[in-house]
Amino acid sequence: QVQMQEAGPGLVNSSQTLSLTCTVSGGSITTNYCYWSWIRQPPGKGLEWMGAIAYSAGTYYSPSLKSRTSISRDTSKNQLTLQLRSVTPEDTAVYYCARGREVGKLTYYAGMDYWGKGTLVTVSS
Repeated sequence: QVQMQEAGPGLVNSSQTLSLTCTVSGGSITTNYCYWSWIRQPPGKGLEWMGAIAYSAGTYYSPSLKSRTSISRDTSKNQLTLQLRSVTPEDTAVYYCARGREVGKLTYYAGMDYWGKGTLVTVSS
């Protein structure tokens, strides 16, 4: 059973960089054909796919966030990292990590088989 746990600061100041980690247990982040996504949900709004890192270390980003987002991994810790630069209060959201199995369905939330519980990040103005 794969488990995923997000961690990071609950409060970030505007213009700073938001950094979150997702620690995966019960399975390796290098397992073939696994794609590890970061997804967020602002208060009162829907889910927004931010990007993903593949088992091969390849990365994929949402065009709307690509200029501010970096996703990386530490295989020794079985951990993913999200960095979002130049944050504003509009980046306030619950941030999730999730696992998908098809590169062509990275934004298909129903196809993601494991999710973290999410972590709320508030950006202060």
